[in-house]
Amino acid sequence: MELFHYFSIIVMAEFVVGNFANGFVALVNCFDWAKRKKISSADGILTALVVSRICLLWIILINWYLTVLNPALCSLQVRVIVYIAWAISNHFSIWLATILSIYYLFKIANFSSLIFLHLKWKVKWVLLVILLGSLFFLSVQVAVVSLKENTQRNEYGGNITQKTKLRDILQLSHVTVITLANLIPFTMSLISFLLLIFSLWKHLKKMKRNAMQTVISFLLLFTIYFLTLVGSVWSSKRQQNKQVLLLFQAFGILHPSVHSFILIWGNRKLTKAFLSVLWLLRCWLKERK
Repeated sequence: MELFHYFSIIVMAEFVVGNFANGFVALVNCFDWAKRKKISSADGILTALVVSRICLLWIILINWYLTVLNPALCSLQVRVIVYIAWAISNHFSIWLATILSIYYLFKIANFSSLIFLHLKWKVKWVLLVILLGSLFFLSVQVAVVSLKENTQRNEYGGNITQKTKLRDILQLSHVTVITLANLIPFTMSLISFLLLIFSLWKHLKKMKRNAMQTVISFLLLFTIYFLTLVGSVWSSKRQQNKQVLLLFQAFGILHPSVHSFILIWGNRKLTKAFLSVLWLLRCWLKERK
């Protein structure tokens, strides 16, 4: 039980840090939007991203409470509702991060290809098509989960052997869909990163170190998140040790929590606002003393 408590402390710390960072980005961009009466495409994508991550962090915390701290409340129907909520928030968190990477690729990279130039000219439509196309994976994921719920609810009637085979098929389909739904945006982010590096290879020495650290850190955290998510899904399929699943979940929260701090560090407007908040906090503490 002590190990579960340690994992719970880690999850709570990541939850608090992630909500602070994502909430800060959302507030700064919303205040700037209200002040200027308009918002840039990058800020709009970033705001939607941090909102989806706030929802994701809350759902992860609820799931942790139900599965680890109070499993008696975790009925089949509750598990399905929590899972669907997780699937939706996780979907938009991953795909909006991927879309942000693709957006920066088109805005920063320089290629003479006519196809690239055409896509760059219509970048907003390209990103919209990608986001709408990603909904296919989300709908399939939700459909498979619904079928699994119906199968588990009626597993004690009729042909047991046939229903067991159907349950195994649905479980394999579920794992495969989750893997593909996360592998595709991960691959697109990786390709965007490599193309950006290739385009700016001659100017790498002139680029700001913070910008490169932001991109590399994002890709590293995305890799950790992808591996922990896939590992968690396949481990649950094989019914491995519960401690392994908890470890995967604890590490998986790093991406939606820590990456937002990296976004703050790599964005001049957000960095300036963050330093202003720290300065005001320092003045307030001095007055308290």
